[in-house]
Amino acid sequence: MTYQVLARKWRPQNFTQLVGQEHVSQSLCNALQHDRLHHAYLFTGTRGVGKTTVARILAKAINCENLKESNPCGECSVCIAFEEGCFLDLIEVDAASRTKVEDTRDLLDNAQYAPNQGRYKVYLIDEVHMLSGHSFNALLKTLEEPPPHVKFLLATTDPQKIPVTVLSRCLQFNLKRLLPEQIDAQMTYILGQEQINFEPAALKLLSRAADGSMRDGLSLLDQAIAFGNGEVRSETVTQMLGTVAQQPVDDILFALANNNAVELLDKIANITELAPDFSDILQQILRVLHRVSLAQIIPGFIDNEFDTDIITQLANKLLAEDVQLFYQIGLIGQRDLELAPDPRCGFEMVMLRMLTFKPDTGQQVIKNQSIVEQPKRQNDKQIETKAIEIQPSPLEKEESSLVNGSQDNTWAEIVVAMKLKGMTRELANNCILESVNDKACNLVLDPAHVHLISQRTQENLLKGLQSYYSEKIKLNIKTEAVKNVTPAQQIVQKNDDKQQVAVDSINNDENVQALKENFDARVMPGTIEPL
Repeated sequence: MTYQVLARKWRPQNFTQLVGQEHVSQSLCNALQHDRLHHAYLFTGTRGVGKTTVARILAKAINCENLKESNPCGECSVCIAFEEGCFLDLIEVDAASRTKVEDTRDLLDNAQYAPNQGRYKVYLIDEVHMLSGHSFNALLKTLEEPPPHVKFLLATTDPQKIPVTVLSRCLQFNLKRLLPEQIDAQMTYILGQEQINFEPAALKLLSRAADGSMRDGLSLLDQAIAFGNGEVRSETVTQMLGTVAQQPVDDILFALANNNAVELLDKIANITELAPDFSDILQQILRVLHRVSLAQIIPGFIDNEFDTDIITQLANKLLAEDVQLFYQIGLIGQRDLELAPDPRCGFEMVMLRMLTFKPDTGQQVIKNQSIVEQPKRQNDKQIETKAIEIQPSPLEKEESSLVNGSQDNTWAEIVVAMKLKGMTRELANNCILESVNDKACNLVLDPAHVHLISQRTQENLLKGLQSYYSEKIKLNIKTEAVKNVTPAQQIVQKNDDKQQVAVDSINNDENVQALKENFDARVMPGTIEPL
């Protein structure tokens, strides 16, 4: 007997056997049950997800003589004729090979005649987007008002190319891409029925390589069975697909977690000997990082696709922010990999970026440092060393004052250290510090800014002061003319000084002066801003 490929042998014959398209099968079953069938259906989706299969099952169901729970019975003369490919009232057309308007007119000339065997004459047009514009026009009128005994079932991978006038006359169903888990489960069932030995890890590789297409997955399964001499093993599938096993990928991630550049490059060198697809390796790394992130966010998360112990170890070794950064670097590297001089260089640079870059946590650790200077020997005398202390930066001063609550700082420094926001900061900047002790802080506010005082701003300012001084002090604000310079005025003065420096720098520039002298140029007012 002639061998039949798995994709054809195990093609679903009813709605129950469909995999991953429950939203479509449920809708069609309900329509059949209540006899609310549309005259034109359009099935869309990527290749190998079941568009033509669903159309054939629907064509069989609407003509079946004995429906069983909205499914074709498979026993009546209509179902048998369908399975044998000799049902006269199913006109199946490949639009890619019959794009001319003459072909469409010849096809529709017989639409007016009654069906021969079943209740409906069904026109199944595959890849309907390939029809020409004139063919769509010829189809349009019949599609809008077909005879009662005619049903149109259209299938396409590119609905964007179908005119909106045709789309508006069809009931459209979008078939989803299948998940690897769904393809894996179907392969497991088929191999069990075929009594073929297999390894679950090999099916996981095949289901991912199928890229959402059941037909592609079953074609790869056929190839794997032939390549493995009647068995499906991980080793043979890895060789067939040209992929790298999971272990080297785990080794690379552990080298990354240990921050070991030498080990990381050694692992990549070992993989290179297998002539792998580095883009596929990077995709595997991204999948593992995704599972690691899930394990960190959801403790006890279980995924049978990967080794739970490996995922747990990586989740404990890597920081959550590092995992997020690695994933983002990997995504960008996946996009730019083809631009690299060669794939290995591109892959190594992606991994080195993960090793080098660290996430910005917004915290700076400032430590006092000392520099030890050692003068030269003079007359064999004892060596003397001098320690030079580095002066703390303004940021260090700010953090130190915040911790120690020093009262020696100016009011402007205290305002900065309290890290106030919004109107509360404006209120503090427009005050001057009159006095402060362990019981109260007394501020003076100019009457021009009295509108800044509110219950909320005073409460926020009081909290900031109490946190700064580490004391439960009170806040008193009185309104009178301010004689000293407030922090707000200091900021304005500082900005004015910067602006003046920028203006002077432009005006004193030799090139600007040359332009003024030779071309009567002038600097437009308000166009200079300090960097």
